[in-house]
Amino acid sequence: MPADFLPKMLPSYIAVEGPIGVGKTSLTKRLAESFNYEIVLEMPDTNPFLDQFYENRGHSALPTQLFFLFDRVRQIENMRQGDIFKPVRVADFLIDKDRLFAELNLSTDELALYDKVAEHLSVDPLAPDLVIYLQAPAEVLMDRIQQRGIPREAKMDRNYLDSLIEAYTRFFHYYDEAPLLIVNSAELDLVNNDQDYQSLLDYMLTIKTGRHYYNPKQTIL
Repeated sequence: MPADFLPKMLPSYIAVEGPIGVGKTSLTKRLAESFNYEIVLEMPDTNPFLDQFYENRGHSALPTQLFFLFDRVRQIENMRQGDIFKPVRVADFLIDKDRLFAELNLSTDELALYDKVAEHLSVDPLAPDLVIYLQAPAEVLMDRIQQRGIPREAKMDRNYLDSLIEAYTRFFHYYDEAPLLIVNSAELDLVNNDQDYQSLLDYMLTIKTGRHYYNPKQTIL
């Protein structure tokens, strides 16, 4: 861990969130490296239904969503079992946001079934010490999706991405389960630009409670 960071200043559990292409996994990995944290990642490549979902969302939405739900519950259970050791960790997802995708992609009957399954799983997620919500406009996300070149994501249409951004906006408008840092990442390069990354860290480490906005370049979303 760099000498600049005192352990007592650091949140023990950080969750990074945001829509597809916004850079949440890249930021999560960099934070884990900086703080020497355990990293907990979504594993989309293990979902056997995801390629079909991008081909035809209506046809494969339910099994895609249930697979992610079961997998994230498993990860949360693993995290809870490790709590006795007081681990420090950073994750690129909040399980709370799963229903956001369910509402967006499932029919009324499918959503009812999803809710019944989720209820029986008795999910009791750990509350992060800090949530970082990365935002960017749809055109920026589309460019980033094309640049990273994952074939299934290239099939995503702009209307779906717009709906996803709106769903995230609604979700975090009401989110109050943990301190929240909302970051306008449209003109930030948090992976390759050390100055951008360090400036975010400096701001992040001042947050203890409440809702905060990080918009250093004053870009309008």
